[in-house]
Amino acid sequence: MTAAQPAGDNSRKIRYAVVGLGWFAQDAALPAFANTENSELVALVSDDPAKLKELSQQYGIQHTYSYDEYEDCLTSGEVDAVYIALPNHLHCEYTVRAANQSIHVLCEKPMAVTEEECEQMIRACDSNGVKLMIAYRLHLEPANLAAVEVVQSGQIGEPRVFNSVFSQQVESGNIRLREATGGGTIDDIGIYCINAARYLFQDEPIEVFATAASKEEPRFSEVEEMASAIMRFPNERLASFTVSFGAASTSIYQVLGTKGDLRLDPAYSYQGEIKHYLTIEGEQQEKTFSDHDQLAAEFTYFSDCILQDKAPEPSGAEGLIDVRIIRALYRSIEEGRPVAIESSNRDARPTTQQAIERPPSQESPDLIHAASPGGQ
Repeated sequence: MTAAQPAGDNSRKIRYAVVGLGWFAQDAALPAFANTENSELVALVSDDPAKLKELSQQYGIQHTYSYDEYEDCLTSGEVDAVYIALPNHLHCEYTVRAANQSIHVLCEKPMAVTEEECEQMIRACDSNGVKLMIAYRLHLEPANLAAVEVVQSGQIGEPRVFNSVFSQQVESGNIRLREATGGGTIDDIGIYCINAARYLFQDEPIEVFATAASKEEPRFSEVEEMASAIMRFPNERLASFTVSFGAASTSIYQVLGTKGDLRLDPAYSYQGEIKHYLTIEGEQQEKTFSDHDQLAAEFTYFSDCILQDKAPEPSGAEGLIDVRIIRALYRSIEEGRPVAIESSNRDARPTTQQAIERPPSQESPDLIHAASPGGQ
């Protein structure tokens, strides 16, 4: 708890600094604060003077900082929490520094590049008594949470198979194509498939196998163009996925049971409608979940955890498990063999009780020195 934010005081707003002002932060995070009741954007951190100047004017932000001034931001008394939207390799450092100044942390996924970094982040937040949440927005998203309910209800019988394809064209020069910053298909988008399989099966994989393929294009000189993976779960269940930075935009998953199947298309989008296609013994039902502001839901939930002194889920433990799986998948690619995974005791799973809906943002903001992965 911060001294300025007593537990249970509904009149208080948690004051955020957004750290890193790339495409996703500008397109999704900054506009989301207008759709929250308990969260306030008060500071921006970036090394781009144009971003700081134009975005602070656009959102009426008085406090801006360069990365060299991050410590000044943390000790200013102006912020209660940071939302870290930096490249993956910086997540650990900026989380630990915030925790050491008693600032709560909402960190984008993947949590970090290595398991050791994840553990360091968890220790820093625990030892300083601050909240740490990893930004799995789909843990609050009604369509995905309803999918968990359908699968666990037995409507499709015993769930046996998970399959997913998540792909997009990523332009040359994008940070997702740089090895040094923690880029790569599995880290960037494969994590969605991994996490979905885990929350739909309500279990943890015990063994993984993966392979990768790349065309000889300069943009794929540091990371793979695409990867396919198989994860074996207890009770002889299989989850497979393919992710690509060089194919048309697709975002879909399907869970097959002994009596039917459930397909989500699109499955992982942060904006727009999400559709369920549920087939039971040959009869298909279709259900549409309306567009809403997933980032506003995320900020609302994390702020409530701070104000009510509740442990956030998804926690650092959730983020660590996915990073452990990601590292095992890349080890499988390097060694050309299946890799066993240390079992994780994980009782906390997302349920429909966590669903939060906020109205969608009306317009996409103009981007300042930033572009979507596809260059749009």
